[in-house]
Amino acid sequence: MSMQRFVRLSVITALLILTALPAVAQADDVLTVYSGRNESLIGPILAQFTEDSGIAIEVLYGGTSAVANQILTEGENSPADVFIAQDGGALGALAAADMLHKLPSATLERVIDRAFVSPDGFWAGLSGRARVLVYNPESLEALGLELPESILDLTDERWRGQVGWAPTNASFVANVTAMRVLLGEEETAEWLAGMIANSVQAYPKNTPIVQAVIDGEVAVGLVNHYYLFRFLAEDPNISATLHFFPGGDLGSLINVAGTAILNTTDQPFVALELVNYLLSDTAQEYFAQTTYEYPLVATVEPSVALPALADIEAPDIDLSDLDDLQGTLEMIEESGALD
Repeated sequence: MSMQRFVRLSVITALLILTALPAVAQADDVLTVYSGRNESLIGPILAQFTEDSGIAIEVLYGGTSAVANQILTEGENSPADVFIAQDGGALGALAAADMLHKLPSATLERVIDRAFVSPDGFWAGLSGRARVLVYNPESLEALGLELPESILDLTDERWRGQVGWAPTNASFVANVTAMRVLLGEEETAEWLAGMIANSVQAYPKNTPIVQAVIDGEVAVGLVNHYYLFRFLAEDPNISATLHFFPGGDLGSLINVAGTAILNTTDQPFVALELVNYLLSDTAQEYFAQTTYEYPLVATVEPSVALPALADIEAPDIDLSDLDDLQGTLEMIEESGALD
């Protein structure tokens, strides 16, 4: 047996007994975390982990796809211990490339729904993000419009120039990837073309879409649910609200921010300590109260008025299958959405 294989098997064996042996962190432990989540969203809870555990963290921040690609490029030489991703697809891509360790069942069972963990146990969701249509009721009334039943309806002439999207946003890319998985390449490309032909309004990210809806610049916008609550925290009287597409529509995709342990780590006990901390009530309350996302453990509730995750009629899809983000980016670019 080669030394490299011996070391790898030894690390895997260590992970398999994590539920039986207590992990004792040393004061000089340093974890290397690669994060596809923005520092403003995940940084404070990582700092809290260090304060509570005494374990220092070095973080590499970047876009989820870019960070995942860096791990794939580094391969067995990657210094990363833990990966934090903005969506399930990037985690699925690393699992497919055999870059992740399986997590103990006790860790996975903290998550309230098996839809939000890897079917094979390689990653766990940390917080939930529902795709929604943010809309201005006053604008809809003035235009004589009714809320659409499907995201596919937005190519209809009556929505001409009244829809905002962010074609470079990672969550939008994941949403279109889900379309490719469930509808196929041709129908997804046709939807993109139909939206562009219908004068969809492009924005650089979700926040300006919500602002444009509030201002009446567009009537509706495709965003993640929590962006509206950032505005409501400043002004609870703004004229905007959320529409969850019914009937398992692709417009109601629920994605997750999630985490995994890299099989390049030489300190799996400490890495698991971080993963478990991110699924603790402390961290889950942070996600609920600070980022307005859905907590993914049964002991913590959302901090804002939201339908229960179980009540959202989301499409039935394995989030790990949303791994071809690069293919989606190429489709979006070819559609002319970035012109």
